Amino acid sequence: MQADRNVYVEQVDKWYPGGVHAVKSMNMTIIDGEFLVFVGPSGCGKTTLLRMIAGLEQISGGVIKIGERVINKVPPKNRDIAMVFQNYALYPTMSVFENIAFPLKMRKMRKNAVRSAVENVSGKMDIVEYLARRPNALSGGQRQRVALARAMVRQPKLFLMDEPLSNLDAKLRVNMRREIVSLHRDLGVTTVYVTHDQTEAMTMGTRIAVMKDGVLQQIGTPREIYAAPANLFTALFIGSPPMNTWDGELTSIDGQNYFSFGKSLFPLTGGIPGAPFNIPITIGIRPEHILFAYDNDEHSIAAQIENVENTGRESLVFLNVPDMPVGLTVAAASDFNGKAGDSVRICINPEQLHFFNMITGERM
Repeated sequence: MQADRNVYVEQVDKWYPGGVHAVKSMNMTIIDGEFLVFVGPSGCGKTTLLRMIAGLEQISGGVIKIGERVINKVPPKNRDIAMVFQNYALYPTMSVFENIAFPLKMRKMRKNAVRSAVENVSGKMDIVEYLARRPNALSGGQRQRVALARAMVRQPKLFLMDEPLSNLDAKLRVNMRREIVSLHRDLGVTTVYVTHDQTEAMTMGTRIAVMKDGVLQQIGTPREIYAAPANLFTALFIGSPPMNTWDGELTSIDGQNYFSFGKSLFPLTGGIPGAPFNIPITIGIRPEHILFAYDNDEHSIAAQIENVENTGRESLVFLNVPDMPVGLTVAAASDFNGKAGDSVRICINPEQLHFFNMITGERM
């Protein structure tokens, strides 16, 4: 029977002096072999939680386990965990070879075994030609590869990565994202990755844990979180451009469904089974689920283009809708030819609407 290698975070709290409650009653299971991304705005507690798992921060309350083993008071060096930091944390006076070999030498491995292990991992990271150099002679991307190689060479049970790509330029970040995901696929080692970049989270994680103010908002696959956000915060944080949202009600008159804003009614096509009618709610819809309509479509809504941003891949069209309390963003095709000031008509797909409690922000 295979040993349990999941990581269990059970009712974990972190308090700092001055009454700062950085992590609040955190519960999650990190599944053996997965790539779990902690994502959220600065100060949400994601790095603090990562450092508690690593043993670099003391736990104020609760339990962290690897399998059945409680590791609350286990020193970092005895947790069989490798961590990759935002600033690489390489030794500047050592060569690349010596940096990668350092954790093996600390284990007092034989020289031949150390050399073999370093050469093997350097080949995987494509840094063999840099082994004799020192870190200050390397680019940011090369240093990040060295930091990853130093973590890999230990063959740990768990990789922890704290915003490892934030110091790289945009193009290199995209390349390194692919390399890290490919590395995880090859090694199969459980990886926990911290980022504030929702695009990184969506493209890298097998699952995502969304955090805010030290509280876990939602955990699930990227598709689950994007399609069914648990609350308004998650709906707005995940997705670029963000979800359109506004406060109002759903109303049905003579079998026709409408958005209601005070005395203004906006028609919807089709039925909305199980929708919360005639109560105050926050309504949301993704920009790609608003469609441009023909002038003679009786269910369409009149709008005026405020601005168009063409990204090359798509056109983001920002609309003003008469009597509507907020503007709308529509994700259109890259060849969209409308311009600021043009009058257009739009249709909103009711099957793609999201409903949130206006007071609590929770999904309805």
